[in-house]
Amino acid sequence: MHLRGRMVWAVSSLFLCVAMTSFGQAKGSGQVSGDWPMYGHDGGSTRFSPLTQVNVDNVSKLKRVWTFHMTPATAESAAPAGGRTRARRSEASPLMIDGVLYLPTPFSRVVALNASTGKQIWEYVLSNNDNASTRGIAYWPGDGKKWGPRIVFGTAAGALIALDAKTGKPSGGFGTDGIVDFKASVANGFKTQIGMSSPPSIYKNVIITGVRVQEQPALGPAGDTRGWDVVTGKLLWTFHSVPHPGEEGIETWMTPDSWKNRSGANAWGFLSVDQETGTVFVPIAAASQDEYGGDRKGANLYSQTLVALDALTGKKKWHFQVIHHDTWDYDFGGAPILAKVHRGSETIPVVVQTNKTGLVWILDRRDGTPVFGVEERPVPASDVPGEDSWNTEPFPLKPAPLSRMSFKKEELANVTPEHTKACEDIFAKYPTSHNDGPFTRFGLQPSIVFPGTWGGSNYQGGTYDPKLNLIFYNVNDYADYGQMIPTAPGSPLPYERKGPLNGKYDRFADSKTGWPCQAPPWGELVALNLDTGEYVWRQPFGTIPELEAKGIKNTGSLNMGGGITTAGGLLFIGATPDLHFRAFDEKTGKMLWDTTLEAAGANAPITYRGKDGKQYIVIVATGGAFGQSNGDVVAAYALP
Repeated sequence: MHLRGRMVWAVSSLFLCVAMTSFGQAKGSGQVSGDWPMYGHDGGSTRFSPLTQVNVDNVSKLKRVWTFHMTPATAESAAPAGGRTRARRSEASPLMIDGVLYLPTPFSRVVALNASTGKQIWEYVLSNNDNASTRGIAYWPGDGKKWGPRIVFGTAAGALIALDAKTGKPSGGFGTDGIVDFKASVANGFKTQIGMSSPPSIYKNVIITGVRVQEQPALGPAGDTRGWDVVTGKLLWTFHSVPHPGEEGIETWMTPDSWKNRSGANAWGFLSVDQETGTVFVPIAAASQDEYGGDRKGANLYSQTLVALDALTGKKKWHFQVIHHDTWDYDFGGAPILAKVHRGSETIPVVVQTNKTGLVWILDRRDGTPVFGVEERPVPASDVPGEDSWNTEPFPLKPAPLSRMSFKKEELANVTPEHTKACEDIFAKYPTSHNDGPFTRFGLQPSIVFPGTWGGSNYQGGTYDPKLNLIFYNVNDYADYGQMIPTAPGSPLPYERKGPLNGKYDRFADSKTGWPCQAPPWGELVALNLDTGEYVWRQPFGTIPELEAKGIKNTGSLNMGGGITTAGGLLFIGATPDLHFRAFDEKTGKMLWDTTLEAAGANAPITYRGKDGKQYIVIVATGGAFGQSNGDVVAAYALP
């Protein structure tokens, strides 16, 4: 499983001169322990803050202290009578460095705010209605000499942009007027859209980027991971996520020339960087087309693989493939979390990774070895003509899956009579509907596949408290419902996925309410002990107001958006379509604080110490998946 790969790379003379300046060592960066300088708070994506001013004893006193509306004045003037313009969804978490909050908005702007008051300091307006990456931006503190701090981000339309963090003006010397054409080196001559949906990572003076490409057709732009000079924007190295001829791993693409122009196999989610070893951990998603793989027989490295690269050169250190020959779209999304496992007197540095299956992989950071073991287990074979399915998949021996992976008809929901009937009608209309356990295939008859493409776990991943050595996840129990059907003559592939009920990606749910058809809970919050691989607590997460009004509780709800942890013993999380923002006691799971937002928070909040000495908790609330309402709010909370 651990094959060694190749990459192409180049190093500029400027990069060699400045590469020894690390993020945490830059003079004049103004960073203190109360800052939140990158998406996951730190290179290890822990989403953990050492602040304790707000804690389990006083969190109940938190109040809203300021609100910032992201809708720009130009859109506001065109708002319909009696209301604000409909906001676009954001999954972004802000950054806070030295008293300034930096945030991409879904209105073609990046803004800087006073972190204590929410007042705007500057804004940068993107051209041609382009938008900064959906989930956030990155910060580079400068070299303490010639180059000052920069805000760096990719865009939906394929630009890589660097701004002066103090003024919001394009950074001189970076590309052309602060912009690099992100598309050029991966387009392969295709005209389909290429961009970034997640923030880049930065190690020393290297910007490391994943990429968002199309999920279909199968051929198109490459999903390669790349490194760029943070000063000049020059491309430094490229890691081929689909091996080229002569590169190790090409033998896993058994169909002749199936590697060529293969799209997908891209890191659309978050990367993490071990600042001590200079290792970047890259979770690479499924190769395209992910619903049918008859044209790409084999295990298909580096599809569905966690790859450890040297951050300065792009050279591969190790890899671990979690799904062979994916036909489910079971991508990684959440950031790899860098943590530790204590085993007797030994402390093992680990990287913890989840994907949409809800399986949790705890790997030795040094070589990718599963700390609790792994075994290949048989999974259902495909009955689709031409598909050469891989008939085993790796399963970690510990921990148990985060979410449901199988279903029996007697496990239908019995929440309300109307809901039960709607779910029974699915079987009445399609009596051959079935689930064959983990990794059920989409076949020639309708399949109920747990989890579906929403997860399990999705882009939100988890948050890690190193003091308790616990990781917390919010997860969904939500199935896809579909089958494979022949395509029209002349189509690129002979089969495609279709949902029997409503469309291409049906869910196993009541189409009127959206409530899943299996028995609750439908959303959960769980705490995992990394030392034992066992769950400390697990409970329903989220409410469904219509059911609560009838006295039906503890169903949990579908949710999307992550949490953060603090040294004050608190887990803060929005994520649910009931619009609530909550704080829980990490040790017990008891809810200690609850407030209502204008819209759901489909992202992770952040916490920081402002210049006034107060600890703030900030969340972006624009709504999200699962029919949540829309808004444009950045909301800040603090103690009175």
